[in-house]
Amino acid sequence: MGSNRSIFSSSSSHHHHHNTPLCTRFHQIGALALIATTFFLTRLLDHRHSFSSSSSSSHFSLSTDDGGFPLSWPDRGYGSRLSLKIYVYEEQEIYGLTELMRGRDGQISPDSCVKGQWGTQVKIHRFLLESGFRTLQKEEADFFFVPSYVKCVRMMGGLNDKEINKTYVKVLSQMPYFRRSGGRDHIFIFPSGAGAHLFRSWATYLNRSIILTPEGDRTDKRDTSAFNTWKDVIIPGNVDDEMTKFHTSVQPLPLSERKYLANFLGRAQGKIGRLQLVELAKQFPDKLESPELKFSGPDKLGRAEYFQHLRNAKFCLSPRGESSWTLRFYESFFVECVPVILSDQVELPFQNVIDYTQISIKLPSTYMGAELLAYLQAIPDEEIERMIARGRQIRCLWVYASENEPCSAMRGIMWELQRKVRRFHQSAETFWLHNGSIVNRNLVDFHGWKPPVPLP
Repeated sequence: MGSNRSIFSSSSSHHHHHNTPLCTRFHQIGALALIATTFFLTRLLDHRHSFSSSSSSSHFSLSTDDGGFPLSWPDRGYGSRLSLKIYVYEEQEIYGLTELMRGRDGQISPDSCVKGQWGTQVKIHRFLLESGFRTLQKEEADFFFVPSYVKCVRMMGGLNDKEINKTYVKVLSQMPYFRRSGGRDHIFIFPSGAGAHLFRSWATYLNRSIILTPEGDRTDKRDTSAFNTWKDVIIPGNVDDEMTKFHTSVQPLPLSERKYLANFLGRAQGKIGRLQLVELAKQFPDKLESPELKFSGPDKLGRAEYFQHLRNAKFCLSPRGESSWTLRFYESFFVECVPVILSDQVELPFQNVIDYTQISIKLPSTYMGAELLAYLQAIPDEEIERMIARGRQIRCLWVYASENEPCSAMRGIMWELQRKVRRFHQSAETFWLHNGSIVNRNLVDFHGWKPPVPLP
């Protein structure tokens, strides 16, 4: 509006100098209309240019040849192309961060944490370090990624629960940008069934932060969930790389050659549903394979042998265990059996773009008797083949590869993070002055902030 006033001011002065009539009200309205029209046309053209000039790889789209099963991130809520900046904290940048990644003595190697159920903590961190969306400037970041391999570190004896809690508080207290936003633009990964509860004080410190987790159910047995659909992102489990490679030795079997109707290959863990499946397999040994697996000792089932068993059924049963999610759901897509979810509270990744009714079956967790096998037995092979074919089209979203790949778990996570970009980066610690400078409650400039809590 300031520029509009200057236009009218100079115009009025010019006409007065020549002793001619001033601009009429009609002329002023017309000029304003012309300026407004020019502005909106310019914005429209800029938008079209931005959309057309963005690379085709910035928008994700898949389609099949069998009747059409299109998959793409919708413009609504996501935007037409990926555009975000993520700052990744360096290991040596924050005192205590090394302990969350390598243990109290710094002896745990990240390579020892990259495999297994919790390997996403390492994989996502490594991909973000090489990401085209990474920024080295905190001032321009949409998000801040806090690397931590704490689940693996805990399982390997590098930190106990008390040390984990103390170290997290120590790390967070040194992050001015975390205090500026109250943590709402900071990203944490908790890839196990315990979720964010590995950090006992998560509800105090991370209740506004973005949590990447495969776990959407309660995990602390007190009906308190760390998962919030408004801010958090469900990610795929970490499928063994040997299964996701196209040249893997574990090739799917034709349906006609599969020995079993269904299988469940996992530890019973004393869970009622899993124990029921073990008993059901004893009643119908020709239809259901559900051995009591040993994961240690002389009877341990090796990975290759596990895959060979998994591929030998038309349906792979995925009951809940200690928590609601199970890696078998994701593994089933690579041996090409139809996953049957028997976990009522499960949350699945990328639900805004994947129609899970087309590629899987979900039944009540109480449906564990002979009626389960009768239901599966009645499904014709033609329908099973169709579900497997659809699953074949989207399983690339379970593969942890670079976001530069046309389809990968990382690319899906980037799209989901883009939807979480929020501009209100202020918290109760944040104040600002007339000149726009950010200060704390003591009116100290942002970059001079001291930790609001004493270091533990």
